[in-house]
Amino acid sequence: MQALKMKDEEMKMTEVGAGITLTSVMAILTIGIIAVIAFKLFMSTEGKTTIPGGFKFEWN
Repeated sequence: MQALKMKDEEMKMTEVGAGITLTSVMAILTIGIIAVIAFKLFMSTEGKTTIPGGFKFEWN
């Protein structure tokens, strides 16, 4: 694959920011999931939960 130089018109049409937006959405989603699990862990007297990746927590 060969790299080609973009023309000035093509460079002006290029929009940036999709990566930053996607990263922000993923970070907020991760924080939300962790907050729900922490709330469930600290506010209940007993229970169990499974986090994606095979992590299992159980408290009595």
